[in-house]
Amino acid sequence: MTPPVRISVMIEGQEDVTWEDWVALADACERSGIEALFRSDHYLSVSGEHGRGALDAWGTICGLAARTQSLRLGTLVSPASFRHPSILAKLATTADHISGGRIELGLGTGWSEVEHRAYGFRFLPMKERMDVLEEQLRIVHGHWREGRFSFSGERYAVDDLDALPKPVQRPHPPLVMGGGAGPRAARLAAAYADEYNTVYPTLDEVRERRAAIAAACEKAGREPIPFSVMVMTVIGHDRAEAERRAQELSAWSGSQVDFGELGRTGVGGTVEEAVARLRAYEEAGAERAFLQCLLHRDLDMIDLIGRELVPAVT
Repeated sequence: MTPPVRISVMIEGQEDVTWEDWVALADACERSGIEALFRSDHYLSVSGEHGRGALDAWGTICGLAARTQSLRLGTLVSPASFRHPSILAKLATTADHISGGRIELGLGTGWSEVEHRAYGFRFLPMKERMDVLEEQLRIVHGHWREGRFSFSGERYAVDDLDALPKPVQRPHPPLVMGGGAGPRAARLAAAYADEYNTVYPTLDEVRERRAAIAAACEKAGREPIPFSVMVMTVIGHDRAEAERRAQELSAWSGSQVDFGELGRTGVGGTVEEAVARLRAYEEAGAERAFLQCLLHRDLDMIDLIGRELVPAVT
């Protein structure tokens, strides 16, 4: 029997989410029984609203780790271009210690050229970004394993490193790779990841991408890793409340939220409609759904997810 899809909340932290907002979100998630709160790792709005602020993802996670009790926390996903892999591994390990073992690291290539240029990060062609990601994956794992580790690549090198302390979670915090499950990404996921995530997929794309990851795992002599989706979510107790939220999101984003499109690549409507959609993702092969809540100050929807949607699904 297929296990029920797990539910996590995902917040776009670069869209003016203040520290007070993060505290309120974390409190709402814990209060309503949501398993995990993830955030994007961007420094600039990806909605073209450059007046919106962004707190650092790992600084935020460390702060929330100290003031939560059960909530799992992580990034979806950290760009490999933002930090040296030793800094990233140390940040994730530090957060894991602060939280007592509740951290997950999401890692990907990065994609926003405007953001990279604005903040002074090099934005390389995709092939080279994948090269960077591969070296980062190897070094992060080297930080977390027992004993000493050396690596010399084209972009990074570490020499006789035994990074202490090791993470609380053993053998290490779960590592989530994000992307479109292309051949090289699938190979890297099979070698280094504990979960693979894809954004806004149709059901057919879930089946295709999950199959690609599973085939790569089989080739690597490994059981298939969990496959997850990140989906825009607009729900309400009833259709009228869902449509009110859709109107608010349309005004906030500057583009019309279409329930028809949400029916293809997201989760929208009533709780019952959301359950049916999540069941469809589950049947297609998704084992976790990250519900992207763009109206981050709408704590009533967070409560609705935790108190009604999660129990209905699980």
